Amino acid sequence: MGLGERWLDAAYRGAPWLVALRPLAALYRLAVARRAAAYRDGRREVWRAEVPVIVVGNLTLGGTGKSPLVAWLARWLSEHGWRPGIVSRGYGGKGADYPLRVAEDTPVVQCGDEPRMLARQTGLPVVVDPDRPRGARMLRELGCDILISDDGLQHLALGRDIELVVVDGARGFGNGHCLPAGPLREPLTRLARVDALLINGEPAFPPPEGAWGFRLAPRCWRSLADGSAHGLSPPPFAGSVHAVAGIGNPRRFFATLEGLGLEVIEHPFADHHPFSGGDLDFGDQRPVVMTAKDAEKCRDVAPANGWVLEVEAEPAPGFAAWLSGRVEALRRAEMIS
Repeated sequence: MGLGERWLDAAYRGAPWLVALRPLAALYRLAVARRAAAYRDGRREVWRAEVPVIVVGNLTLGGTGKSPLVAWLARWLSEHGWRPGIVSRGYGGKGADYPLRVAEDTPVVQCGDEPRMLARQTGLPVVVDPDRPRGARMLRELGCDILISDDGLQHLALGRDIELVVVDGARGFGNGHCLPAGPLREPLTRLARVDALLINGEPAFPPPEGAWGFRLAPRCWRSLADGSAHGLSPPPFAGSVHAVAGIGNPRRFFATLEGLGLEVIEHPFADHHPFSGGDLDFGDQRPVVMTAKDAEKCRDVAPANGWVLEVEAEPAPGFAAWLSGRVEALRRAEMIS
């Protein structure tokens, strides 16, 4: 576990030594407030698309299950008559030119792992650009009539109509403090201004009133060797497995595998870890299983017995009804204007 992972673990556990960093956290909160005020009062430009924009983001550092929810949202919108597109920062990637339209064969080093995963899972337009408004304009040129900004809560230069915040039910908001004294990107008071909070899994904290739950439901096993899909039970392999996870909360993935009845040998890596063949060579013939996000970086280095557990977000039924009401109101407002 690297220094960053040890600090994040301490922030979620509420390690006492983090108290010493609270003066720095106060300065961080002040900088966040000033930046937000600059966008609010016009000192920094906010670009607004002529179509609805839905932001899906985190208040915390570390994984929350946001990407599967983005994929669910994109598919749901498509099924309900919209032409959605996804704009992402493309963390971990560095393209030669932006905006970058992501395809299934776009190198991960250019677009990042999550955008390519979303492009593969949804079949919808995905554009990567550090300049979110510029990326959003490309999506409009591609014919999208509603935009999803992935991990865009803090990217205030892109105007938005709906803000969705995702939190990990097991880890919650950690010790409740902002960086560097805690895992928060913004103070918890920010929740009062978002449209919905979605909690991944059973919450280990009292959920705020009006929060929606969702879970990540395993769907199938996918072979990294040939891309074929196989049912969950029985799995297409036998015995104990090497479980690889380079995500924000590897323990959540390992627990999912254990819930499927697998005997797991855990191999946690840092979030967005750049895998090499040596990372996946464990000196035996046991199957190697990983997340869909990690698989995007392991296509060329995975062993022949490599497998991906594909999961899908399953929001509470009431959330879909709430979302339907919100987007239909935006559609009507767009027609009137």
